[in-house]
Amino acid sequence: MSYSSHTKMLKQLNVKPAKKKKYLKHNAPKERSCGRSLKKCERCGRVSAHISIYGIHLCRQCFREIAHEIGFKKYS
Repeated sequence: MSYSSHTKMLKQLNVKPAKKKKYLKHNAPKERSCGRSLKKCERCGRVSAHISIYGIHLCRQCFREIAHEIGFKKYS
């Protein structure tokens, strides 16, 4: 179940509080303790192509945009 469908269902269930409570108990997205979804880009929130070395925590696209401002140089 995607995040967007989860929020759509909550809008529909606002009328029926008992069913909403049961739905949230069984279908709410769970908190993650490890895994890929915890490492997100600090600028755009993308989870793929994450650079965490040196505590950067950016995706590769955002890193390319601001690498020169941070102090990285492009060789070749």
